[in-house]
Amino acid sequence: MIETHKGVVHPWLCDVMGHLTTRHYTAMFDDASYHLAHACGILPSQKMGFVDVEITMKFITELKAGSLVYIRSALLNIGNKSFLARHQMFNCDDDVLVAEQQATSVYFDLKARKAVPLSDEIRAKAALYFIEK
Repeated sequence: MIETHKGVVHPWLCDVMGHLTTRHYTAMFDDASYHLAHACGILPSQKMGFVDVEITMKFITELKAGSLVYIRSALLNIGNKSFLARHQMFNCDDDVLVAEQQATSVYFDLKARKAVPLSDEIRAKAALYFIEK
C-alpha cells in the first residue's frame, strides 16, 4: 500500500454531532484515488481518465475536529478495463484504522465516452500496488 492522502479534520468538515461528515470522508478518499491512479500511470487528461462505477465505505470509528489522518491505498483486482482499489484511512495519533473505501473504476476514453482496455504500461505500474484481498 502507498500513502495517497494526508489531511486535517477541520471543524467546518464536521456534522452537527461534531464528527467528520460522510461527504468529507468521500472527498478525502476521492483525492486518494487520483494519487493512486497517478502512481499507476493514469494521468487524467482531456482524452483519457477513469470513472468510478461502484463505491462502498465502512466507517469504523469517529473522527472529531482536530484529528490528523492519512490514507493508504492499493489495488485488489486489475481487470481488462477496470480496477478495484482499497483505500484505508488512519488516525495519525495512534495509527488506528478509522474508515475504509473500496472503489471499482473503469479506464475511460473521455471523448468517445466509453470504457477502453488498460494499456500494458498502466498494467505494469499498477502491478506494483496490487495486494491480495
